[in-house]
Amino acid sequence: MSDTTRIDRRQFLRSTAAGTAAAVVGAPVIVHAAEPTDLVRIGVIAVGSRGGGHLNDLVRRSRKPGEKVKVVAVCDVWEKRLQAAQQKCQGAAYKDYRRLLEDPSVDAVVIATPDHWHARMSIDAMEAGKDVYCEKPITLHWEEAKEVYQCQQRTGHVFQCGVQRTSDEKYWKARELIEAGALGKIIWSQCGYLRNNPSGDWNWPIDDSANPDNLDWNMWLGSAPKVPFSPDRYFRFRKYWDYSGGVATDLLYHAVAQLETALGPEFPTRVVAAGGNYVLKEREVPDTFHVLINYPSDHTLLTVSTQQTTEDFGGFVIRGQKATLKFEGAGCVVEPQPAWKRFVKAQEVAAAEGESGELHMTNWLEAIREQAPEKCHLGALSAYKVMVAIDLAVRSYRENKVMMFDPVKQEMIG
Repeated sequence: MSDTTRIDRRQFLRSTAAGTAAAVVGAPVIVHAAEPTDLVRIGVIAVGSRGGGHLNDLVRRSRKPGEKVKVVAVCDVWEKRLQAAQQKCQGAAYKDYRRLLEDPSVDAVVIATPDHWHARMSIDAMEAGKDVYCEKPITLHWEEAKEVYQCQQRTGHVFQCGVQRTSDEKYWKARELIEAGALGKIIWSQCGYLRNNPSGDWNWPIDDSANPDNLDWNMWLGSAPKVPFSPDRYFRFRKYWDYSGGVATDLLYHAVAQLETALGPEFPTRVVAAGGNYVLKEREVPDTFHVLINYPSDHTLLTVSTQQTTEDFGGFVIRGQKATLKFEGAGCVVEPQPAWKRFVKAQEVAAAEGESGELHMTNWLEAIREQAPEKCHLGALSAYKVMVAIDLAVRSYRENKVMMFDPVKQEMIG
């Protein structure tokens, strides 16, 4: 789809706002006057902790001269959150995300639901003519990520996956060094995330006022198995396989995406995971989860994670035959391998500092204004490649076997 086609379609949608709004029965809609074409009008879907953070950031941006961004709609299945969000942005409010997608005053959406809704909402949004910022992981399963990528390619819309630190300059500086041969042949790398919360990671507070009378439980469940209303599942969804991949999709997706930004994203060839519920027995997903990922470039990535210790595991490191790259502060350091010190020079590379979340959102907004999906720091293809590794890790753990993948055919082996 060409840029001209997209702009014409958006102008047409805006011109028919009143007629379409009238067709959305029972849904509150604000019809906006014509705006400059570089004003990005956003709808935020799900305004809990993560989505609420995005909402606050976007509302702050809208008040700054020259930002040219405006939150025009919000959506949430829980009335309490929805009303609070609407007061912040003074926009339209919807309990059903499909009604928000029908609102022609919305140019783009931010999706911050539990993982199991990411694919359906992202695809529906792009098919409805919206650009998309979807929180990580891109989806719950790798096959869904492939569908999201295919939809992005078919529609030409801008898609950004919300791993904020992939917009940190240090990872892009590292890629430049690696592509220039500063490390020699890449052999293996490591990354991970460690936490140790005495209350149990993800045991977030439960608001007793939430109940089926003011919260659309069936909508929240979506394609997940139907179960009775459960406050623990709603407020602490990351503990359950139906809605999350646990530490894999919450923490390791971050880590792998960051390191793959530096390395250049690849589909994996072989993935194996190990771990267990060593302390937190009240949840389905493991509290300790380690993964080995092989890539077709003859490179192995080790990822480590636990929710029970915080000792230093060595940080994010990329090891080449000639030198090792370590990420330190806002930059990175290249240290020659002992046998190569006569041939390789040690170097320290500084990078610009900045708030990762703001940089990542700015990157998405700029890509929208330029109608340049390829400028997103974690676009649909890169996010899909990361998802294959993460989902295969989850399947390896749950099925207790090694998972194999064909990067060319983009399908699992066996």
